[in-house]
Amino acid sequence: MMKRTHAATTLVSLAVASTLILSGCTPSAGGNAGSTTAPVSQADIDKAMQTPTTLTFWTWVPDIQQEVDLFEAKYPAIKVEVVNVGTGTVQYPKLRTALKAGKGAPDVAQIEYQYIPSFRQTNSLVNLQPYGGDELKSKYVEWVWNQVADDKGVWSVPQDSGPLGNLYRSDIYSAAGLSQAPATWADFASDAQTIKDKTGSYISNLPGNDPGQIVGLFWQAGAKPFSYDGDKTVGIDLDSAATQKVVKFWQDLIDKDLVSTDADFNDAWYQGFSSDKYASWQTAAWGPVFLQGTAANTSGKWTAAKIPQWNAGDDVSGNWGGSSDAVITGTKNPIAAAEFSKFLNGDAESTLTFANKQFLFPTTTDTLTSSDFTGQASEFYGGQKVNELFAGVSDTVSTDFQWLPFMDYVYSSFNDTLGTAIADKADMSSALTAWQDAVVAYAKQQGFTVK
Repeated sequence: MMKRTHAATTLVSLAVASTLILSGCTPSAGGNAGSTTAPVSQADIDKAMQTPTTLTFWTWVPDIQQEVDLFEAKYPAIKVEVVNVGTGTVQYPKLRTALKAGKGAPDVAQIEYQYIPSFRQTNSLVNLQPYGGDELKSKYVEWVWNQVADDKGVWSVPQDSGPLGNLYRSDIYSAAGLSQAPATWADFASDAQTIKDKTGSYISNLPGNDPGQIVGLFWQAGAKPFSYDGDKTVGIDLDSAATQKVVKFWQDLIDKDLVSTDADFNDAWYQGFSSDKYASWQTAAWGPVFLQGTAANTSGKWTAAKIPQWNAGDDVSGNWGGSSDAVITGTKNPIAAAEFSKFLNGDAESTLTFANKQFLFPTTTDTLTSSDFTGQASEFYGGQKVNELFAGVSDTVSTDFQWLPFMDYVYSSFNDTLGTAIADKADMSSALTAWQDAVVAYAKQQGFTVK
């Protein structure tokens, strides 16, 4: 299972994003060319889907041709050319460059939720409301839908998500005399000391190179670090009581040498799971399959649980990752492109294929409640129905969480501030303030009003 977020973006991505925002640039292919404000009739849809058409689709999902084949079987007049130009950090700069040039952009592109606002800022996404976008709302989990839609439009169709849970080594916990996963973060801190004393393992690892995870933990703690009005006003509240609570909690564990601070998604980190260095991983719903492929020698020793709670009795989670498929401004085939995005991520067979064959965690309520998905028992997790657990977790994610239209910079500046403090085991609280200050300064530099 591929990770859905990235620790940092390339300098090229930052440069292109900054240029687009500073210049107020819109795609030269006609602003909202290919879009419409009037509702598209069923007759128009039928005609478009029977007209020989070729769509270009940019995506990094492996083997997605399986789902594309389902679409082409239903609509034989429509052919889809799948192009994998690389994951988001590679794709986004190429997409922005094509949009600025007015040529070479796809009809449909995969975009992670946190980057939708940046493409909205440059008028690069077709509003799907006239193409039946609003009718899709009931198909999706509420918080997921809020990632792609607002009071101004529907900007993409959800594909996958990453609600947070807790994967833990039941054998290490048992060796430490612990019989269950921590229900609260206070329990987690207590367990951390016990596990270190009894087994020598760290209860977990907090990487300094992955803002996606820490932002997911902020989300779970009730923080609202970002807001965006879809125009030129942003809210930046990275340095809040909720976020400070999170960093101070982890700071204490790091200072006591109960949590490691290894960079993630590299060989040493993978080996940490296989060598019993880490007793748990607070990860997204894509994590169970990812871990299964990373630490195969630990099969049968893991258990999935809900994320620890800040208050006993609560049942709240955050999210780490997830992506969508958006129709790109300038397409000459907006109806076919919209129908393709809707089918790919809404058709029952297509979404179930994503879930069970590519292990993308579902966003539709039908797939999340399907026994074909939730009923699978995992040998790696001792026969546990892990999908069923995370399907329940998805309903507990806060529905109100937004992003800024320059998350490239937000994540890059994390590496220079809070990320560095984590890696160096330095003062995370002041680094969080520095991160806030850096993002506010950047927003003002780009001409945004910061509220």
